[in-house]
Amino acid sequence: MSYKTEFLYDIFNFHKIKLFVKNMNKKYIKTNNKIKLSIKGGKILKATGVVRRIDDLGRIVIPKEIRKTLRIKEGDPLEIFTDKEGEVILKKYSPIGELSEFASGYAETLSKTTGHIACITDKDTVIAVSGGAKKEFLEQDLSNELEQLLEDKEVYTSKENNEVSIPITKNDNKERKYNSQVVYPIISQGDVIGSVILLSKESNTKMGDTELKVVQSAAGFLSSQMDI
Repeated sequence: MSYKTEFLYDIFNFHKIKLFVKNMNKKYIKTNNKIKLSIKGGKILKATGVVRRIDDLGRIVIPKEIRKTLRIKEGDPLEIFTDKEGEVILKKYSPIGELSEFASGYAETLSKTTGHIACITDKDTVIAVSGGAKKEFLEQDLSNELEQLLEDKEVYTSKENNEVSIPITKNDNKERKYNSQVVYPIISQGDVIGSVILLSKESNTKMGDTELKVVQSAAGFLSSQMDI
């Protein structure tokens, strides 16, 4: 027998108040002032309470609040999933994220070759890291500064011992400084899909032409994998 586990949370303080385990074939009782979280396939799906109608062209509008929270911008591709229960799930599509396993091995090679921290990102998160603490970088959201750099398709190389450094993730704070950095966007068919980054926290490290050529080559190679 199949079961679905659902937690009901108070909409104001999100304290768990009750746990229900019911047969999936039965309907769930509607509740007031609650947000319903459904555990499906090991992932928690949160009901937003928003209902939208499909227009005559088969289109549906994703609310602005949800787009802002999930950082979905105009032109971003969305992947569509369906299941046997008739659910339709939209997921933000990351072309470079499809190569996450390959990217992990590539980041490790970059780190061993250069001796620096190597990161590979998509447009939203760090998907691979080597040479540094994974909990600092892996699957962390990119900082606003780095997102803007990628949106502008800019290549960034920090000056030696520059006091100003670009935060890589949103968790970076003012106390954490990278004494040397190089960031190179991964561009596929004219669109930025991610970046290759080398970092160093060592005070005597300088990123030069060699490091720039390394990340340029890596970005070009990863971009070429999109066409295979």
